[in-house]
Amino acid sequence: MTRLGAWIEQGATHFAVRAPAARALWLCLFGERRAEQRIAMIRQGECWTLSLPGERAGQAYGFRADGEWSPDAGLWFDAAKLLVDPYAVELDRRFVQDPRLARYGADTAAIVPAAIVPAPRAVVKPAAPRFTPGGLIYEVNVRGFTMLHPDVPQALRGTVAALAHPSVIARLKALHVTAVELMPVIAWLDERHLPPLGLVNAWGYNPVAMMALDPGLCPGGVAELRDTVAALHAAGIGVLLDMVFNHSGESDREGGVLSLRGLDAAAYARAADGTLINDTGCGNTLDFAVDWVRELALATMRHFVSACGVDGFRFDLAPVLARGPGFDPAAPIFAEIAADPLLANRVFIAEPWDIGPGGYQLGNFPGHWLEWNDRFRDDVRRFWRGEATIGALATRLAGSTDVFGPHFPHGDCRSVNFLAAHDGFTLADTVAYAERHNEANGEHNRDGHGENFSWNNGVEGPSDDPAVIAARARDLRALLGTLFASTGTIMLTAGDEFGRSQQGNNNAYCQDNAIGWIDWTGRDRDLEAYVQALSARRSAQPGAYSRFHEPVHWLSRDGYPIAAAEWEAPESHYLRCLGEPGTPPAFTIDRTTRTVVIGE
Repeated sequence: MTRLGAWIEQGATHFAVRAPAARALWLCLFGERRAEQRIAMIRQGECWTLSLPGERAGQAYGFRADGEWSPDAGLWFDAAKLLVDPYAVELDRRFVQDPRLARYGADTAAIVPAAIVPAPRAVVKPAAPRFTPGGLIYEVNVRGFTMLHPDVPQALRGTVAALAHPSVIARLKALHVTAVELMPVIAWLDERHLPPLGLVNAWGYNPVAMMALDPGLCPGGVAELRDTVAALHAAGIGVLLDMVFNHSGESDREGGVLSLRGLDAAAYARAADGTLINDTGCGNTLDFAVDWVRELALATMRHFVSACGVDGFRFDLAPVLARGPGFDPAAPIFAEIAADPLLANRVFIAEPWDIGPGGYQLGNFPGHWLEWNDRFRDDVRRFWRGEATIGALATRLAGSTDVFGPHFPHGDCRSVNFLAAHDGFTLADTVAYAERHNEANGEHNRDGHGENFSWNNGVEGPSDDPAVIAARARDLRALLGTLFASTGTIMLTAGDEFGRSQQGNNNAYCQDNAIGWIDWTGRDRDLEAYVQALSARRSAQPGAYSRFHEPVHWLSRDGYPIAAAEWEAPESHYLRCLGEPGTPPAFTIDRTTRTVVIGE
């Protein structure tokens, strides 16, 4: 397969891009004041190549492609469009949404980022991942986490480099975090409906180029991410990247022409009638049945492992990786990852659902992958809301053996247990709001999950009633105690350990403001100390939570084994778990008193 992208070798700078249906293709070099020089590229099969004398590290560049403009036929060639290299690793500016991106004949050189030719670097095989299953993953929105952090210098706030600040690392260590999972740090584009509303995408789940770091989040480029990973590694903390390989920000057929769409739109899956398949809800779906699409994803992961040393990846809407068009648990991407010498030992985490047909695939990913377990989230919330039985709760606490156990009865538990994530209510809002409150998103409160299995303890939203405040504090401790008692890997979203609120907004992707930023000064320090103590106890037995354990003894309130009828009885509210040596410590859960006690 032809090497793609831009690279320096033997005193020359080489460029190659895939565009099999283009009639002509130009390399665009940018100088001072965005002055543009166009040089015709040479076709070599399905690709176009060009080599220039000299080592041009730091050169800004892009492509223009000419050919047929026929969206009905899946062709969007327009020589007026500046196109970002799909293999770009750094950009000179952020993407901006603009009607010109989708208008045929409108030149976009002034608004589309240019890629930067990377300097040569040695490829070094990274050390083994710092994170192992059973630990604590801490999900972080880089900007929202750091914008109001009182100890981080103003100039660093909102950037990847802020995560390497000693005060941030100290907090992570105090919480016994074993890996941070960074929400997308890849350059993204605002959805078309946001600018008219005065809103921006604050989460990054709308990327355009798979491996190009966002210049706003990571202004220091690859070096900034590499240095931050190194600082976290030095503290014993792993780094996982949340990757969005399922779609691109070029959206539906009315979307912009920025990269793949203007070069080779065959990257996007199409139905028999020619329309774009939308298994992502974002307008398009990348087609992982196509070998070069998979190779682009693999090259992206190799880049972040070899250049930055990351420990692994979490995949947004992961069933798309195995669609062709239906989900296949033996899809080629899994074998290709397993056979890759740089990737085989990394950590892989699937969000095991998308909105396409048969899109819910919890439990069906490879045996060495971890999976986000939404059934844990929902059943634990339902239990403390008074609905789920102790039988359902025990199954989740034991590692969701009904989902993961049949295939690996004596192996590692692949469940990632969580109570809240970036998508949905924060944990504090789960016990303070019965309904979503997304009015600030400009969609008349129609967006976001409708069913959250939440409750408000008698008052919707903020309350100064001491009884309501106490009830919410009690419920948060019960929920968190349940999480930290569970078998499997556990995950906290940053701020949930001290009562972070989004004012009832359960879809704050477009709230780059106080709704989405963590309030460090107003945090619940008592709750924070409680979670730190829970995590310290759990981290003292690092291997105990990673595997299914037998025998486990489940006892009722009278100290006898729980009878068969009690497991599903609505009136059963008590559960005590006793394990053998080497298993997690004993714990007691009592829904009547709303308490969880671990280790006694």
